[in-house]
Amino acid sequence: MINNALQQLGIQQLNPGMSTGTNHWNGKGSLLSSRSPVDGQVIGTVHHGSQDDYQQIIDTAHQAFLSWRTVPAPKRGEIIRQIGDRLRQHKDSLGKLVSYEMGKSLQEGWGEVQEMIDICDFAVGLSRQLYGLTMHSERPLHRMYEQYHPLGVVGIISSFNFPVAVWSWNAMIAWVCGNTCVWKPSEKTPLTAIACQRIVASVFAENNIPEGVSCLIVGDSLIGKAMAADERVSLVSATGSTPMGRSVAATVAQRLGKSLLELGGNNAIIITPEADLQLVIPAVVFGAVGTCGQRCTSTRRLIVHRSVYDDVKIALTNAYSQLKIGNPLLPENHVGPLIDLGAVHSFSAAIQQAKEEGGKLLAGGVNLVGDGYDSGCYVEPAIVEMTSQTAIVKEETFAPILYLITYDSLDEAIAMQNAVPQGLSSAIFTRNLAEAEAFLSVKGSDCGIANVNIGTSGAEIGGAFGGEKATGGGRESGSDSWKYYMRRQTNTINYGTTMPLAQGIRFEF
Repeated sequence: MINNALQQLGIQQLNPGMSTGTNHWNGKGSLLSSRSPVDGQVIGTVHHGSQDDYQQIIDTAHQAFLSWRTVPAPKRGEIIRQIGDRLRQHKDSLGKLVSYEMGKSLQEGWGEVQEMIDICDFAVGLSRQLYGLTMHSERPLHRMYEQYHPLGVVGIISSFNFPVAVWSWNAMIAWVCGNTCVWKPSEKTPLTAIACQRIVASVFAENNIPEGVSCLIVGDSLIGKAMAADERVSLVSATGSTPMGRSVAATVAQRLGKSLLELGGNNAIIITPEADLQLVIPAVVFGAVGTCGQRCTSTRRLIVHRSVYDDVKIALTNAYSQLKIGNPLLPENHVGPLIDLGAVHSFSAAIQQAKEEGGKLLAGGVNLVGDGYDSGCYVEPAIVEMTSQTAIVKEETFAPILYLITYDSLDEAIAMQNAVPQGLSSAIFTRNLAEAEAFLSVKGSDCGIANVNIGTSGAEIGGAFGGEKATGGGRESGSDSWKYYMRRQTNTINYGTTMPLAQGIRFEF
């Protein structure tokens, strides 16, 4: 299955570590092997890009920007439309590669490619709506308005858990706004990045677009640091851990550049006495175990009213007992592996710490080994009952651990939900309108995403995606997040024959 997918994507013989435009060649850095967490096999080997490679790519991207910015936005949108169509053609094979290289279920792999297609459609429409405002001037025979111009080179640092979708959120919007992009994918998922680069590069070439609009460099953290410090990179969009984001933000701010950060999440769902448990259980289970708990929007805390706590606990443990864990390319399996053995260690260490802090393991928490689990990256998703939000509960463990906590009043539940460093996604399940509105009010959830009667995970591309506090404050994808990728300019035009000054100031000589 996976060999056919690789052949269809044209990467059955892998060696490119760096690419720009339509060309692929070895970088000058060390070798990097992409090993699948599904079965532990090496899928392919690439070369890291060196610092010399990086400098060449940035120069190429900057030169391409000088011409790409002059292409009318609707024409840029037409090219994005073609990219969307090409992704439709490769959805099956690319989705399989995402699943195999990252470890998420095949349904989620296909879903990730669908996100890319959806953001292409969004960008096409956006290409005719990059609007500014017109204001009335206080001076006679004057007109004021705002317009937006592209920034230049946009650097994109993406994470392994969504190896292609989050890049596309940035790239499609950045391109339609007139920017060029340099992508540094996760070292854990370089092959899906190479596959995407080849797909989009072929479309740009068919439209006679110069090399450098779409650039890719497979590199380590030194490449990311170079990008953050580089004044030629107008915007750095970084997805990953909060410590990584702090480093990027500090470096970019030092040169007065722009950064867009999508960092950690420690997301909670509040279950009130008036919640519909028929909605609660599937939403919680998917939120907690989807992508093996490796989504920034994964559900990590369940804050349940004391009166329904036992019912929720029984229903959840029963649902967890029915989960099928194994090869994510097989449609009957719900949960695939963690990304690597380091993630398995973090999973086990967090469960041990939770026990030391008074937690009780209700389900899962086991590292699976043996037949069918040869990579050593498979675990049983865990449910841990906690008496309060201890230190480990306030941390983000990128693994399928769900902490159960009780509450007595809604104010207490909201305060508990907000009492963590991160502020990405949140949800409440209730049929009580007053409870729902309280959760969405200024005194309610402090997260960038707040849902009612749906889970924390699975955002649509039409809304701006992002969070507050240690999540970084960035917004990607839909709504008006396109403004991050452009510079605003205010214009005043005097079409009269006199020179009146603002605020009635008189300056005569």
